[in-house]
Amino acid sequence: MDAPSPFPTAYTVRHIRIEPNLVLAPMEGVTDLTFRRLIRKIGGAGLTVTEFIASEGLRRGAAQMEQMARIDPDEHPVAIQIYGRNPMAMAEAAKIVEDLGADICDLNFGCPSKKVCAHSGGSALLKDPELAQEIVKAVRAAITIPLTVKMRSGFDAEQRNCPDIAWMCQEEGAEAITIHWRTRADLYSGTRAVDKIAATKQRLSIPVIGNGDILDYESAMAMFRDTGCDGVMIGRGAIKNPWVFKQVRAQMLGEPMPAVDAEEKRRVLIEYYESCRAWFRSDRSALGRMKKISNYFTHGLPYASDLRVTILHAQTVDEAIGAVNRYFDDLGEWRRASPGAGQTTAFGG
Repeated sequence: MDAPSPFPTAYTVRHIRIEPNLVLAPMEGVTDLTFRRLIRKIGGAGLTVTEFIASEGLRRGAAQMEQMARIDPDEHPVAIQIYGRNPMAMAEAAKIVEDLGADICDLNFGCPSKKVCAHSGGSALLKDPELAQEIVKAVRAAITIPLTVKMRSGFDAEQRNCPDIAWMCQEEGAEAITIHWRTRADLYSGTRAVDKIAATKQRLSIPVIGNGDILDYESAMAMFRDTGCDGVMIGRGAIKNPWVFKQVRAQMLGEPMPAVDAEEKRRVLIEYYESCRAWFRSDRSALGRMKKISNYFTHGLPYASDLRVTILHAQTVDEAIGAVNRYFDDLGEWRRASPGAGQTTAFGG
């Protein structure tokens, strides 16, 4: 058994204890109720966050936005994240978030998508501190539940101003800040630079959560070590390996690394497919989500490229499930014929 982590294993947002201090990141087209259920069932995440939801759509009662904001009765603690540029609309949407039973309302100041930024939302707000301040002030006045903000380190390399924006958010009533080390201009690339997360942690009195390229225990510990942050948020790493929270938590506590074998991977993937079928109104919609997630789930597995192609061309959920079962049956046969082969995968098996 390894020694426990020297870093913190929990933090508190007002009265809400996040333990372990590992957070599932909000991801568009990923962290709907089906995926959050999957992560919670596997275990290890201290907080889950919905995919970001348009404040205008939510306050107008758009069916898609209401579905995106659904949470389970036992899904606590959970944050619902909203985005937009109109302070009044954001305030009204935040009140709906509170009424829906969310523990935390999270504001998106970090989304890099052109669609969101084109309307001065997401990370575009890092270029408009005055508007960002109006939004935080309006939302804080509208709700009684804790308020948090997620942002990037800045809009571009010349405007890495997250310490100033985070300070403003704290002074206007935000109770925790999450920072992704990338700028908006970096999109999903760039060279790791966590200095602004460290600077923000030094300046603020509220919890600061580090985000960006956290895939395993080593990268989580590097974020803690290099920034002094109170917790870490995991995004794409959780799509590739939904056991990552459980594995990192165990290693943080000095417990044995949970084993993930092929049958466990099969079980979880099939269960996720069935959840998608129940959640979406048509096979077409369910298949779209399944194909997106499968590309990550199967990354690193032996001969998985053929499986990805088969799933990509599947016309029904049953066809996709059949492809998965055949793949894992064949994988079992291959491993029995070649002992010791293909034991290291992206799932930590």
